[in-house]
Amino acid sequence: MSSDRRIIHSDPEIMSGTPVYVGMRVPLQTFFDYLEGEAGLAEFLEDFPHL
Repeated sequence: MSSDRRIIHSDPEIMSGTPVYVGMRVPLQTFFDYLEGEAGLAEFLEDFPHL
């Protein structure tokens, strides 16, 4: 049984290859921006509850 469950994906045909969460078009960089800013993880999860 394979447990290849990636959560980050990069494809040149999806957002020009920007790493995004699998099945969504939320860039990984958005997550880091929230963590570096005042918003933090709680606000990121509030703004993107589907993640």
